[in-house]
Amino acid sequence: MLRRARPVFIDIHPETLNLNENLLESLITKKTKAIIPVHYAGVGCEMDRIMEIANYYEIPVVEDNAHGLFGKYKGKYLGKFGALATQSFHDTKNFTCGEGGALIINDPQFVERAEIIREKGTNRSKFFRGQVDKYGWVDVGSSYLPSEILAAFLYAQLEEHELIQDKRKQIWDKYFIALSNWAKENDVKLPTVPTYCEQTYHMFYLLMPSLKLRSKLIQYLKSNGIQSVFHYLPLNLSVMGRKYGGKEGDCPVTEDISDRLLRLPFYNELTDDNQTMVIEKILNFQA
Repeated sequence: MLRRARPVFIDIHPETLNLNENLLESLITKKTKAIIPVHYAGVGCEMDRIMEIANYYEIPVVEDNAHGLFGKYKGKYLGKFGALATQSFHDTKNFTCGEGGALIINDPQFVERAEIIREKGTNRSKFFRGQVDKYGWVDVGSSYLPSEILAAFLYAQLEEHELIQDKRKQIWDKYFIALSNWAKENDVKLPTVPTYCEQTYHMFYLLMPSLKLRSKLIQYLKSNGIQSVFHYLPLNLSVMGRKYGGKEGDCPVTEDISDRLLRLPFYNELTDDNQTMVIEKILNFQA
């Protein structure tokens, strides 16, 4: 029977909401197969320390870069640190083809198997390159190739990535400037971005003082025709997380943040007038 390694849940930084690298080394065991940092909201994790630990223990790093395409950590693009990195082109991302994603392979030893898994578990690509005289099934796999029309839709956005990122920066900056004083007066925290990180402006969130106030603000905005949402639930408290031994209290910072985080409307076509309306309603919110 195939035995799968059980995940270990690592708590997050209360500032950046990224993996807390200070807790990482204490959780590594002989069974640790990989370290998977998430560049939350497109702000880079502390990759220097993470890679130092990973290299010392000879454990591969797989970056979850779903939020981080074109973001940088100390001048280096996110997704270029680990052996592998995953990208998402879901319709909530900065660049989208509706669904799907991409795998960045920085370690050559994984290229051939990734190619086989992508091609339904066959060595079909080798056949097309003339490296084998026929192809067949050699491993597990599925049909991961996007259609050409979806790839073209995505490619057009990637060609204009600087324009798209500039527009998102304008939206993010406007929220941050307009809400800074209100946030201080109401004990609300705005996103934290270290000076050595170049973020991707993937989202803008508020950290409300309590679950009660977050729920109240969500309902208030909804009554004014504005959709705001909370975000991820803690993995250790999910159905699968509990199956693998997760329990309440494993990640106290994560569990606290999860109850208080609120995402504001943020998308490429958000107009200045609509954003102004969102800001005005928040400024008028009576906590």
